[in-house]
Amino acid sequence: MKGRVLIVAGSDSGGGAGIQADIKTVTMLGGYAATAITALTAQNTQGIFAIRDVDPAFISQQMEVVLSDIGADTIKIGMVHTIGAIEAVGDILDGPAEGIPVVLDPVMVAKAGASLLEDNASQAFRARLLLRASIITPNVPEAEALTGVTIKGVDDMIHAGEMLLTFGSQAVLVKGGHLPGGRVTDVLISDQGVESYEGPRIETRHTHGTGCTLASGIAAGLAQGLSVKQAVERARAYVFEAIRSAPGFGSGHGPLNHAHPIQL
Repeated sequence: MKGRVLIVAGSDSGGGAGIQADIKTVTMLGGYAATAITALTAQNTQGIFAIRDVDPAFISQQMEVVLSDIGADTIKIGMVHTIGAIEAVGDILDGPAEGIPVVLDPVMVAKAGASLLEDNASQAFRARLLLRASIITPNVPEAEALTGVTIKGVDDMIHAGEMLLTFGSQAVLVKGGHLPGGRVTDVLISDQGVESYEGPRIETRHTHGTGCTLASGIAAGLAQGLSVKQAVERARAYVFEAIRSAPGFGSGHGPLNHAHPIQL
């Protein structure tokens, strides 16, 4: 077991996304997962039925006690639902976690359409978290919300990614799964240039937790000493197989197969 990842995210009672997906992913990729839970959700493959926020001071305490004892090689941030949660996480990033690489998955809208970020929290999100990100992993709707750019193709994805770099992140992976077409293109933008990844689209409704899984896969890779490019490539391969071999649970957006074997 190599690579300590402190996961800061919400809990998914259905087990397909959030903390549950994060822990499974980091473990399957050979890392060690610790957690700071930011919210509790009552959800299944059909949607989110309730959200209970965790007190910001307790979010901070969870992070602090992990960092002071176990430590972390990477911090992965998922759902931070409120301004209070964002500020609490931001304070830790600027304090005890200073210098630790951060993988930021801007969880703003759930697969079934529910909002996962308070309307008035966007500015705090940009100011406190984007500035500290080693890599941010928005899908097309999230990249559009963060930049105001309308994305219709790869050129627009690159433009939005370049804008996000100016907000402070060191690298941006814009995920193209929401765009139409038989193939899916993701674009990695950094000071090293632009890298495109293209693959076949798997026609399935079992894609719940793909964003969480991909970001945690990247975080595990960085924690284990991989470059950003290597971490992205391995995480994408893991997610593809997890979608392809999904167990078919639920009547809505079903979970992935996080337990499939992978060559490390």
